[in-house]
Amino acid sequence: MTRVVPETDAGEPVSAGTTATTRSAYRVSVTETTQQQYPGGPRGDGDATGTRSPEYRLAQNSLRGLRHDLFDDAFAYRPLPPRRTDGPFVRRLPARLRSAAQHLPHALVGAVALIALMAGALSSGLPGGDVPALLVGLLCAFPVLATLVRPIGAFWLSLAVTPVVAILGDRGADWPWMPGAFVCHLAVIVIVALRTRPRTAAWMWVLTAAYTFLSDVFFGGSYYYTNSGPMMVTSAFALLVVSLRHVRHTAQQEVTAQQTVTAHERSRRTALEERTTIARELHDVVAHHMSVVAIQAEAAPYRVENPPPELERAFVTIRENAVAALTELRRILGVVRAEDYEAPDAPQPTLADLDALLVNVRGAGLEVEKVLTGAVRELPQGVELSAYRIVQEALSNSLRHAPGASARVEIGYVLGGLGVRVVNGPAPAPNLVKPARHPATTPEGGLRPPSPMGAGHGITGMRERVTMLNGEMTAGATDDGGYEVAVFLPVATVIEGDA
Repeated sequence: MTRVVPETDAGEPVSAGTTATTRSAYRVSVTETTQQQYPGGPRGDGDATGTRSPEYRLAQNSLRGLRHDLFDDAFAYRPLPPRRTDGPFVRRLPARLRSAAQHLPHALVGAVALIALMAGALSSGLPGGDVPALLVGLLCAFPVLATLVRPIGAFWLSLAVTPVVAILGDRGADWPWMPGAFVCHLAVIVIVALRTRPRTAAWMWVLTAAYTFLSDVFFGGSYYYTNSGPMMVTSAFALLVVSLRHVRHTAQQEVTAQQTVTAHERSRRTALEERTTIARELHDVVAHHMSVVAIQAEAAPYRVENPPPELERAFVTIRENAVAALTELRRILGVVRAEDYEAPDAPQPTLADLDALLVNVRGAGLEVEKVLTGAVRELPQGVELSAYRIVQEALSNSLRHAPGASARVEIGYVLGGLGVRVVNGPAPAPNLVKPARHPATTPEGGLRPPSPMGAGHGITGMRERVTMLNGEMTAGATDDGGYEVAVFLPVATVIEGDA
C-alpha cells in the first residue's frame, strides 16, 4: 500500500520496513511503499521451518538418526566390557570360574568368528588351493572380531567384505550372500544390535535390504539362485528378538529406578512423620517442666523475707525466659502439627503404665511376660516415654507378624541408663494352633486381628526415638525363628553433692 510521509531531515534514515521510491532533495513530501512483515520470515518462503510438513520433519529426523548411529564416529574405539559377575547363576560359581565368566562374551564372539572362518574357507570352492580359501575365510571372520572393539565399523566392514567374497567365490554359488558372508553379516548385525539400541538395529536392516536389492537388480542376472529372502527374513527375526530384549531391559531398569526412588521417598516420609510424632509427644513433657520453672520463679521471691532487689530481678528474668521458651516451643509445634491432630487429654505414658499395656496385649492374644531387673528409679520423662513407645511398638509388631507366639519384655535399670529388650518366639504353624483354645483366636475359630495400638512406623520409629536420646539399638531375627529388639537409653548419673 502507499502512504504519504511528512518531510523529514535529509540525514534521518528511513524507518524500517519502508522502501523509499523517491526522496525529495528540497524537503518536500515523498511517497513511500511499505510491505507488511510476518513473524518467522516471509510467508512465501518455502524453506522456512514452520512451513515444513510433518512427513518432511519425520524424514529429516530419521536421516539425522541414521547419520548419528552409523556415520558419526563409525570407527570409534568402543571395547566390549566384561560380563557382570553378580547374576543369580554366575555368583554361585567358584571364584576361578567366576573370574573366567567375565570374558564369556568375548569367547562367544571368538567362537562365532571361527564358525564364519570355516564357513567361508570350506564353501569358497576356489581352484587355487588352500591359500585362497583361507583368505576368504579370514575376510569373513575379521568383521566378527572387529565387533569387540569397533562395533559400527564392523558393520561397514561386513558390507564391504560381502561383495568381495561373492566375486572371489564360485560363479555357481549363492548370490549375493556366500555361506561365509551370510554367517559373518548375520553375526555382526546381531552383535552390534546387542551393543547399541533398537534404532541402530533398524537402520542396519534397512541398509542390508538396500544392498540386497541393488545386488539382485544390477549384478544378479547371471546367477541361478539368490538367497536375499533367507537373509532378510532371518536377520529381521534376529533383530526383532534383540530389540525386544532391549525394550524389556530398559523397562526393568526404569521400574527398578522408580521403585528405588519410591522406597527412598517412603522411608524419608516415614522418618519425618515419626519425628513429628515425637515432637508432639515431647511437647507435653518439655512444656510441663517449663511451666513449673516459670511458676517457681514467680513464687520464689515471696518465700523469702525482704529479698534483695538483685534476687528479685534474677527471678523475673528466669520467669520471662521460661515463658518466652514455652511460647516458642508452642509456635514450633504448630508448624509440625497436622491439621487433624488433637492434643491428648491424658498425660503421656511412662514405664509405670507398662503393666496396663501388657494387660491389653494379653487380651489381644499375645502371651507376654515382664522381667524387671535393677533398682527401679525415676528417669527423665523423655526416656520413660520413649521406652514405653518402643515396647508398645515391638509388641504390636509381634501381634502383627507372629500371631500365636509368646513374647518377653525385659526392663533393666543399670548404671548410666535403661536397657529394654523385647523378644518374641516364632509363630506356630497354622495347623498347630487350636482355634477353640488358643488365646490369639476368636470364639468363631479365626485369629484375632493385629493390634492397632502401634505408636509409630515399626523399626523406623524405634530408631528415631533411640537416635534422639543418643542411645543404641539392635533388631533382628533370633536363632529359633523369632525376633528381638534390644535398646539402651543413656541417662546421666547425678552424684550427690554436685551443684
